[in-house]
Amino acid sequence: MQAVAAEFNTPITAFLARSGPTGAGAAEFRIRWFTPVRESELCGHGTLAAAHYLIASGLVECDAIEFMAKSGRLTAKKVTLSDDASPSAEHCSKFMVELDFPVIPVAKCNSAETLPIPDTLNGASVMNELQTISAFSDLIVEVSSCAEVDNVCPNIAELVQCPGRGVAVTGPAREGSSYDFVTRFFSPKYGINEVIWHQEINLAEGCVCHS
Repeated sequence: MQAVAAEFNTPITAFLARSGPTGAGAAEFRIRWFTPVRESELCGHGTLAAAHYLIASGLVECDAIEFMAKSGRLTAKKVTLSDDASPSAEHCSKFMVELDFPVIPVAKCNSAETLPIPDTLNGASVMNELQTISAFSDLIVEVSSCAEVDNVCPNIAELVQCPGRGVAVTGPAREGSSYDFVTRFFSPKYGINEVIWHQEINLAEGCVCHS
């Protein structure tokens, strides 16, 4: 699996195997995720994509999928969208996937165990530093604005020395936005200098995501 993920060279490659027959309204699959260089313990968007594929392709006909991962049991549910009381087949084909993941607790960073983050982020105005409490500890750095998140240009060589998988930089969304916050995640240890989006940081920040 690692060799296949390295050949694909995408941020995450998800692998699925059916682990049991459909029962009690849910299908069961084992799932693992790999970056180009190593296995990831948890990946929200890889799970979201897997669930969408299984439902949209017709491989799963029920409305719930149970994924068994090294990090535990994860649930995906199909939520049908319709604007009509008597939906047509076209309307019925539109759906969201709702993920049920565990919330990841956070705590204040121990400054003695981390690098001077403002320097590592090349002068960003850091307001808060947190660390996720899990088997795959990440650093979460809060800055004052969306513009600061956009402008962060971290020292990748120094980020490799940080504990855990990587560093998330987050701040409030722009005024008038429909979002509450924006986030960038850097994970050079996993072969990805910057991850386009990182579901686990949403879990730590208490955000519920639908897609």
